[in-house]
Amino acid sequence: MELLQGTLDMLVLRALLFGPLHGHAIATHIQRTSEEVLRVDHGSLYPALYRLKKRGWITANWEPMPDRNREAKYYRLTAAGRRRLVAEHSKWRQLARAIGLVMEPAR
Repeated sequence: MELLQGTLDMLVLRALLFGPLHGHAIATHIQRTSEEVLRVDHGSLYPALYRLKKRGWITANWEPMPDRNREAKYYRLTAAGRRRLVAEHSKWRQLARAIGLVMEPAR
């Protein structure tokens, strides 16, 4: 399912709320927690990660992968990113409620 513009940023910030993840793990987290409905392709994910990093909402560092003999870039939420997530979540709730009212009006 295609995501609404701006939704991917919020989902990435949410994925990072409880700890650092590398890009593939972020995409997998979103897919699994959405019960396989949302799929994030790497062509969308990495530009979003770059954008979030540029805005100061996440940081990125190369680190060794557990149980692997290689490194991956791990992304972490910043304090500014946490604040942004709270704001985006609030806006999302308002939007979801408004759409619900239009699509399923009270009888």
